[in-house]
Amino acid sequence: MMTTFSRGRRTALAFGLAALMAVASTAGEARPGSGGSMGSRGSNTHSAPPPTATAPGAVAPMQRSMTQPGPQMGAPAAPQRRFGGGFFAGLLGAGLLGALIGGGFFGGLGGIASFLGLLLQVGLLVGVVLLVVRFLRRRREEPAMAGAYHRSGPAAGPGGPLGGGLGGGLGGLGAGLGGGAARQARPPQRDEVGIGPQDFDAFERTLGQVQLAYGAEDAATLRRLTTPEMFGYFSEELRANAARGVVNKIADVKLQQGDLAEAWREGPVDYATVAMRYTLRDAVIERASGRVVETNPPEATEIWTFLRERGGQWVVSAIQQTR
Repeated sequence: MMTTFSRGRRTALAFGLAALMAVASTAGEARPGSGGSMGSRGSNTHSAPPPTATAPGAVAPMQRSMTQPGPQMGAPAAPQRRFGGGFFAGLLGAGLLGALIGGGFFGGLGGIASFLGLLLQVGLLVGVVLLVVRFLRRRREEPAMAGAYHRSGPAAGPGGPLGGGLGGGLGGLGAGLGGGAARQARPPQRDEVGIGPQDFDAFERTLGQVQLAYGAEDAATLRRLTTPEMFGYFSEELRANAARGVVNKIADVKLQQGDLAEAWREGPVDYATVAMRYTLRDAVIERASGRVVETNPPEATEIWTFLRERGGQWVVSAIQQTR
């Protein structure tokens, strides 16, 4: 009796804990895509975006994506091993192997001492070459961060797009919503597309439009501004909110800082990955009563990837969380 009762209590407790964990994991998901990293970045889907001034730390890997990693993605092919390669090939190339074999390893201390002296000279030469290579590599890496597009500071006030919710061009490329002289630093680490002020404005504008459409459960706008894959993820999140009887209200979205991580082309498709730090009002509200169930952090830093068909508009293809 007691064993059966205890087993039943344990089973009920396990089910209860599972249900609580499911509710807790769903309750913590607010904002579009905030439940994890999702979407596709083309051939770079499973590669980490380069760090930027806005997001210098690690980026969470893609947790949900229709793009599956290929076998040994990014791993270089193993070199073929050949007989006599490596060190002996070097000796043969220098004409030293024959000298060693001809004189023999027991040909006297003079031969051995000469050989050891040669090895010492070769070691010193290799050390000098490694130092030079390291110095040149460091010189190339130093200007990488300085070349990122960068913007910081409060957004512009009312009168701009989205009712003044967003500021001027992303990455410091606009003096405000009313226009102004655009200033551009040196190119970022990788920009095969040639991202300019209009592109940065589109990224910033889309950030606000997607957030507000998600809070309004505006499926038509979300479909227009995202890839079919991302629209599917957003739709799942909205259906989960509806099943819980809540709605995720979002307002006052303002970009505070952003810069380009990388931009590249794959056939007729352009990709741009952008780090963005923004503020917003984000709350989960009970549909029936209007009661606030939870409030979420007023600031977020995320990595958004946009794509466009050549000559088309930019749409959101991935959102990744920073750590």
